[in-house]
This record gives sequence, C-alpha cells and structure tokens, in this order.
Amino acid sequence: MAFLKVENLKVHFPVKGGVFGRVVDHIKAVDDVSLTLEQGKTYGLVGESGSGKTTTGRAIIGLNEITDGTIHFDGRDMSHAHKVRKEISKDIQMIFQDPYSSLNPRKRVLDIVAEPLRNFEKLSKADEKRRVYELLDQVDLSPESIYKYPHEFSGGQRQRIGIARAIALKPKLIIADEPVSALDVSVQAQVLNFMQDIQKELNLTYLIISHDLGVIRHMCDRVGIMNKGRFVEEGNTEDIFNNPQHIYTKRLIAAIPDINPRKREEQLTFRQQVKHEYENAYHDYFDENGIPYDLKPFTATHSVALPERLI
Repeated sequence: MAFLKVENLKVHFPVKGGVFGRVVDHIKAVDDVSLTLEQGKTYGLVGESGSGKTTTGRAIIGLNEITDGTIHFDGRDMSHAHKVRKEISKDIQMIFQDPYSSLNPRKRVLDIVAEPLRNFEKLSKADEKRRVYELLDQVDLSPESIYKYPHEFSGGQRQRIGIARAIALKPKLIIADEPVSALDVSVQAQVLNFMQDIQKELNLTYLIISHDLGVIRHMCDRVGIMNKGRFVEEGNTEDIFNNPQHIYTKRLIAAIPDINPRKREEQLTFRQQVKHEYENAYHDYFDENGIPYDLKPFTATHSVALPERLI
C-alpha cells in the first residue's frame, strides 16, 4: 500500500456575485489530481504561480477543504483532514517558504522549537529543554542558539530552526512549500543537502512544492507538473527531465539556466525548438478552453496529458 495516495483530488473555490452574494461560479484550483508517494521517498509538485500546487499541499494537510476525491495517508482516510487536524498534526508537518515570517520574531528559539511539544506532549521544563537541545544538534545549530531570537540568525540558519520545529514531533511526512526560494542561491544547496541528510536519518517522506526545477531535480524521486489545477505530466524525475513530452514541461525545462558553456548552444537550440512548437502546436496540448487533457500512460513510469492521437 502506498504511504500517501491521492486520487482524483478536486478543490473548487466558490465565486459569489450579485446583490445576495450567491455562488455564480467556481475556481477550479485543483481539478482531478492523483499521485502516489512511497515512504522515505520525495515527490515534487511543480508549476508556475496559480497552477494549484500549493493548494494541493494544503488540501493534503487539511488546510483546504476538498471538493471531491480521496486522500489516504499511512493507512488512514484523510479526505476530510481539516476535521482531524490535531490528530494528524504529529504525523504531517510543514516547512514554510519564508524562514523569517514563519518564525515569531518576539519568541526565542527555545519557545519556537518547543511550541509543538507543548501542544502535544506533556514534558517537564527540564525534559522540554533537553529535547530542544537535541533538535538543535540535529540541525547543526549550537546550544547557545536556544536563547536567541530569529533576527540574530542568517536565512539558512532560520530555515534550520523551522526544520527543527517541523521534526520535533517525529513526523512521518513533511510538506515543504518553496523551502529555499527565500534564501540566497549560495545557501540553497546547503539547506537542500541538509534536508536530504535529515530525511535519511529519520526516514522522512517529503512532498516538495516548488517552481524551481533545479530544486525538484536535486531532491525528488517523482514529479508532477501542474498547469491550471491539473497534471500535464507525471513520472519519475529522470523521465520528466530527460524525455519531456508536454509543451508546458518543455517550456519550464527550457527556462533553466545552464552554466556549462559546452551546453549553452545545445540549450539555445532546445529553447528555439520549444518556442517554435509552442507557437505552432499549442492546441495539440490544450483543449479549446486552454485546459490540459487527461493524463494518459506514455511509459510504465511516465504519463502525459495529451489527446489519444498524440500518444
């Protein structure tokens, strides 16, 4: 059985109008998304702003109520997770995008990291402090950090504090929403490598949400490319990056800067090919309303949203 299995997930937000504020339409933020995540592995949700990737993650953790579909996590039906959030919070935690705004600037690290422990575990003050010291050691922060405030740390260190808080309750799944996008490029790789080390040490399962394909390729075993609330392509990471089939995926990959001078000409050629295909074959990939088609198997590990005639 899959550790996390999402089937036909839909999250539609009502649009109200008129004098009486009646529902006149719905925004289909997530529209029929399915994914499977194995324990100890990492799944990446990719897409531009508004693609539905963050809404999908929030639905899984119970922050968005789902319209339809099912979510099963570790053998439990999580389809209405918002009703049992306290029950599942120990097993599913989040790492947020901005490590500064997600940390209360008025609280010391001791109180920030200990917050989930105080909510769920009845520890003595001594045991609580001992546990916080252990967590700081796990994220490579000095014991003296316990009495400091968030503004006294660098961006990368603040994200480590956020990770310490996320792993305090020994969760099974961590949802990381743009975990390094607010950090300097020089720090991003350090934090990502650290997340991989922690994953191996604690047997964590990650769902990573990002618009950065470099981050996704570095971290993930499988990838789902989202556009307008739907998957346009889904598969093993190397399938997606080495053999992209959908024009939307190709455009995202073509936009990745390549610092290798030997590959710049090859990348430029690829970009020109993608630009020409997008301009001349857009309607092969989207229906008359600009909505992606249903996913169909392309190989045993790779699916793509194309009409039957192009599979």
